[in-house]
Amino acid sequence: MTNTATGSAALRTERALGPLLTAWKTAASPDGLSRALLAPDAALPAPPAGAAVWARIPAETLVAVREQAEAELNTPWPQPLASQYARFFRDGNRTVYESNVFERQDRLTRAVLMAVVSRASVWLDEVADGIVQLCEQSSWCWPAHEESCRPRGTVLPDMATPCLDLGAADVAAQLAWADQVLGVELDAQFPGVRERVRAEVRGRVLDPFVRRRDWHWLGLDGDVHNWCPWICGNVLVAALRLAEPGEDRARQVALAVEGIDRYLAALPDDGSVDEGYEYWWNGACRALEALDLLEHATSGVLDAAGIPVVRETVRFPYRMHLGGPWYLNLADARARPPADQPWHVPYRWARRLGEHDGIRHAASQRRTAVPATVELGRALRELTDAEWLGAERAEPPLVATVWLPGTQVGVARSSSGTARGVTLAIKGGHNDEHHNHNDVGAVVVAVDGVPVLVDAGRPTYTAQTFGPDRYAIWTMQSGWHNVPEIRGTQQGQGRRFRAREVEVADEPGLFEVRLDLAAAYPLPEPARWRRTARLDRRASRVTIEDAWSFAGDGDPSVLHFLLAGRVEQPATGQIVVRPPDGRRAALVTWDPQRATAALTVRTLEDPMLSDVWGDHLTRLELKLPGTAQGAFEIQVGVQE
Repeated sequence: MTNTATGSAALRTERALGPLLTAWKTAASPDGLSRALLAPDAALPAPPAGAAVWARIPAETLVAVREQAEAELNTPWPQPLASQYARFFRDGNRTVYESNVFERQDRLTRAVLMAVVSRASVWLDEVADGIVQLCEQSSWCWPAHEESCRPRGTVLPDMATPCLDLGAADVAAQLAWADQVLGVELDAQFPGVRERVRAEVRGRVLDPFVRRRDWHWLGLDGDVHNWCPWICGNVLVAALRLAEPGEDRARQVALAVEGIDRYLAALPDDGSVDEGYEYWWNGACRALEALDLLEHATSGVLDAAGIPVVRETVRFPYRMHLGGPWYLNLADARARPPADQPWHVPYRWARRLGEHDGIRHAASQRRTAVPATVELGRALRELTDAEWLGAERAEPPLVATVWLPGTQVGVARSSSGTARGVTLAIKGGHNDEHHNHNDVGAVVVAVDGVPVLVDAGRPTYTAQTFGPDRYAIWTMQSGWHNVPEIRGTQQGQGRRFRAREVEVADEPGLFEVRLDLAAAYPLPEPARWRRTARLDRRASRVTIEDAWSFAGDGDPSVLHFLLAGRVEQPATGQIVVRPPDGRRAALVTWDPQRATAALTVRTLEDPMLSDVWGDHLTRLELKLPGTAQGAFEIQVGVQE
């Protein structure tokens, strides 16, 4: 089978109505929702404390939560400080402040879970303390997202104009879930606290959400990304539980639905996410969670099971799986992302849609215990999902081939159903994707599911990460991706720097992607740079061939390949890459008469990188002749 990839042409952002509103019509309007929405006490799918389901939770499921909660009980709560908030504006550090915020919220979540399952008053006291501290917190917005500081020349937020960001919406949803399961107990022991919660959520989240329609994350300018379903999904939780029944609540829910609809409309038809697998959990997965809530809160009136893009995005996680804890990482995502994800969400959707590979993949990741840093809403949903709790571990599907034309991403492995052998991944696309890295034409190769030719990922977020100097960060540059440096020129940044003439061949023994990379570079003259990435399944070997054509001779070009593990040079024209976990090594070979080879070791000190790859990565640099025409190939296989 051979086909021409369609790339960004597959996007459907031009439609005024997305797939949800097209299917649901007036049922998702404020009037329709006024009739369909359940009352606040019944609108969230989590039973209150005292329900029989909480007594049936196995003790081992909450062991990590319980141990951490008991250790921190009667100790001072994490305290976000003004000096920590100000650091973002002084030196770009956002981690110190955010860490205290996250630790405070995590502690509240643990207290809520302990209060629900134990019914002990000591945990209800802990819950009330955490709730009031959040209500007293000057801003729920993270400093990196605060809009009011720079225009006013300040380093602290303006409390009169709250900024609705990921952090603010997350707190609102957490408070709503806490109210859902402990509302009666809070009224009995801390009368007035629930009214305080509603006032804070209304003023900081619900009113700004309705009043302002110029929030950048709404995507009304056509740039829709993962913030939209993340925030709209959390606003939905808050509105369903904490808003008074009536027109205002229906309007809040309707606007949240519009946002989620806009996000799904912006996804390619194949459900792929240009931010990568790790960000799927805080984009498409957030949308799936919101769709779950909408179906429950409307007694099934708003049902998204028949929406094609929903089915496709449920498939995305297992399509990106390399093996074990490793996934194909794109943009800012990590190749070995955190395993503690809400796997019950894709499991539930896969069961509902009859997606057997999705069921197997989610079940293969099922853990015994809820993590101590779980989000409250996700924990409550997981703990009350009897089918998920009873699911048996399974082997992941590890599909043989996938090509996603919407993002021009392909993954192919030697054999279906096993990580053993060689896996090839390649991306085309353009250099204005969300969380973009300049990486058009980049390849990743894994041996036995472990990446050896790799994408580094990204370091810890700072002010620079999303500022004008983003591409001064080495991990964002094409020079540190597995792409060529053409006649001394790295790839350009922007949508016009893209892959051209992308073609895909998928046959029983062969997977091959061909694409022209020349347009990804700001070259001073017309040129062609044809890259072909091929997996020979029978030989379990990857070949990467680069062929070029210029008007005349010029400066040499350099092929870069980033290697993870211990690198050895047994002979000229050979590199052996040994993964740090002792798996089988990769053998990389080329014709040493046609290129000059060099190695550059990059020390990794940032934990976002070193936690994945160890203390270093090595870049293989193959200098090519500056001839007008030429071709060169490397091969990657298993060292037996």
